[in-house]
Amino acid sequence: MKETKTKKLVLSAVLLALATVLSLFKVYQLPLGGSITLLSMLPVCLLSIRYGVKWGLTCSFFYGVIQIALSFGELMSWGMTAGTWVGCLLFDYLLAYGSLGVAGLFRKHGAGGITAGIGLAMVLRFISHFISGTIFFAVFCPDGWNVVLYSICYNGSYMLPEMAFTMLGAFALFRAPQTRSFVIGAQS
Repeated sequence: MKETKTKKLVLSAVLLALATVLSLFKVYQLPLGGSITLLSMLPVCLLSIRYGVKWGLTCSFFYGVIQIALSFGELMSWGMTAGTWVGCLLFDYLLAYGSLGVAGLFRKHGAGGITAGIGLAMVLRFISHFISGTIFFAVFCPDGWNVVLYSICYNGSYMLPEMAFTMLGAFALFRAPQTRSFVIGAQS
């Protein structure tokens, strides 16, 4: 049975709200942004897996906007220049979270495809944070460190666990008979 547009919008709103609430439960928080959360990327990735990449990119872009709104005060407190601030918003929020929309790229290839799609989405998110770290946050690089190595280490310290947890969570959801039909949904 084909889902109605209303059901699609409501499910998307609920999963974005769930992702937002889960993003508030931080297992580990770094001082200049970035954290390991309680599977907050998974609901956003599920939208792409369930409804396709185009819908996933749209929803993940809005998730990035929500994260900007939640982090606005913190962002303003870092004393960045206007150019750095815009670059940070673009690379650390809109592009980074927006990349989660590609999670559904391999959705028709079963659990392995879903896991690979989420892995790709998280790698793209890491690359976006890495670029931001090397360009906009280079001033925070400790003396004697290479800025590229510093950005890899800093962003990898939270993105690697976040990626592993999200991929494992998706794999577990896909493998469980009770949730498999929800994860796959009405793939079109």
